[in-house]
Amino acid sequence: MSNKLIKDTVTTAKIEEQTAAFLKSGGSVEYVGKGKSGQIVSAGSKQINLKSGR
Repeated sequence: MSNKLIKDTVTTAKIEEQTAAFLKSGGSVEYVGKGKSGQIVSAGSKQINLKSGR
């Protein structure tokens, strides 16, 4: 028996089926504009000072 992992091939039909099931269960899809992230960042951005004399 082979030790290789078998990956499911994702098809358009499978994605459409999963999306329909998600929406039917009460999920919703939110549009995110081009160039924006869908992640919600709760903390401010971290800046790195490369010239800190360490």
